[in-house]
Formats: sequence, C-alpha cells, structure tokens
Amino acid sequence: MTAGRQAEGADLDPASTRLPSRLAKLLSALFYGTCSFLIVLVNKALLTTYRFPSPIFLGIGQMAVTIMILYVSKLNKLIHFPDFDKKIPVKLFPLPLLYVGNHISGLSSTSKLSLPMFTVLRKFTIPLTLLLETIILGKQYSLSIIVSVSTIVLGAFIAAGSDLAFNLEGYIFVFLNDIFTAANGVYTKQKMDPKELGKYGVLFYNACFMIIPTLIISVSTGDLQQATEFNEWKNVLFIIQFLLSCFLGMAGGLRYSFLTLSGQLNPKQPVDEENIPQALKS
Repeated sequence: MTAGRQAEGADLDPASTRLPSRLAKLLSALFYGTCSFLIVLVNKALLTTYRFPSPIFLGIGQMAVTIMILYVSKLNKLIHFPDFDKKIPVKLFPLPLLYVGNHISGLSSTSKLSLPMFTVLRKFTIPLTLLLETIILGKQYSLSIIVSVSTIVLGAFIAAGSDLAFNLEGYIFVFLNDIFTAANGVYTKQKMDPKELGKYGVLFYNACFMIIPTLIISVSTGDLQQATEFNEWKNVLFIIQFLLSCFLGMAGGLRYSFLTLSGQLNPKQPVDEENIPQALKS
C-alpha cells in the first residue's frame, strides 16, 4: 500500500504541485502592496488632514495592537513563539532600539512631508541596506545591482532637489527612518533563528520591551498630553482611522503581510522586510 502511494505521488505533475505555492506568493505580494498603500494613506490622513499632534502616541497604539494580536494568537495556538526567559533581551539587542526608532521616525516624517516626497526619500533605504549587509553580513553584490540602486538614488536626489516645500525637520526624520529601517532589517536577518524566537517572537518581544520606554518618552515630551487633549476623539471617522492605523501598521496588516510574504518566498531564510521585492515597496 505504501509503495503504491509513493508511486502515485511520483506520477504527480511537478508543475501542479508548484501552482499553489506560486498563487500563495502572488496573493501575499498583493496583500503586502495593499497594506503598504493603505497604511501610508491612513497615517497621512491622521497626522496631516486631522492634524493629530502625537505620532509617538500613535506608535504606542500600534505596539499595543501588536502585543494583543500576537499574544491572543499564541493563546489560541494559531502561532507559536517561545515564552519569555532572561536570555531573550540579549538575543534581541539592539533590535528593540532600532524597532522603536524606525517606528517613531517613520510616523514623524509622514506628518512633515508630502506623500510623494516621503515615498521618494524612502528609496534611500535600499542603498543603506546594501551597505550594511556588506559590512555586517559580508555579502557581495554584482555590478548590475549596484548600478540599478545608484540610478534609484540619483532619481531620489533629483526629486528632492525640486521640492519647493523644503522641510529640513521632515528630511532629517525620513533619513533617520531610512537608517533605522535598513539597520533593523539587517540585524533581524543576523539575529533571527527560526528555531528560537522566530518571526512572531521578534515582533512580540520588540513591542513588549519598548512600549513602556516609549510611553515614558511620550509623557516626558508632552506628546501624551497633546494626544489626550486632541479635540477629534469624538469624531467617529477619526477613531476608525486611528484604529485602522494601529491594526494595519503592525500585526493586523503590514507587518503580518511582509512576514507572510517572506516566509512564502524562502522558508529557510530569516524573515525581514528587506527580503521583499523592492518594487513592492514603492
């Protein structure tokens, strides 16, 4: 009977067995692209259209949603990551610091720059990632890749040079965001061991370790007070978009989708956002 089943399996068309995997990759890519587009629009609406003055508070909301979704999913055995032990902070460092820096600088730059300029300047993440992977991971890239990335950077410089609404503070925040994103991706690739923390464990413990320090920063800078005194909390549409940003920004949307895509593309490769095809990040 076993031999018969093996023979039957051997007769299956390899193309048919690869089809579901290809479909999963396509759906994951579409899901990632949709979530990426929506999160930028929603954050821009909150921070610019509604003039929500507290990007740090919004980041805290996204961290809280991440913790809640991943913990509930773990309790219901939908996902798995290890319970806390004293070795986890050592394994993760410096990822929590990069995580919160990436978070706050990204939201702050979104509030201060136009959407097209923000999108263009985020392209500098690509050469920074290549540089850090060369230094930290010892990777080597072909001349064609270097030329392609240089072309992207040149286009970003040209676009930035024609920006009539120059905002130095916004530029500083977006370049910090590029640095944090690149460093977070490279160190995640270096640190992550699927047999230990895994992709969900890294996200969960990053949020857990940094939500309290970020709350302290929010209180000390007056960010929390501005959030509590904001006059749109009775606006149902604003509340819906705030919650949507929290879910899309972390576990409920964008983060979950890029982890799914990376796992589909190469299950044996550590998961990080930079493994996603760069064309999807625009």
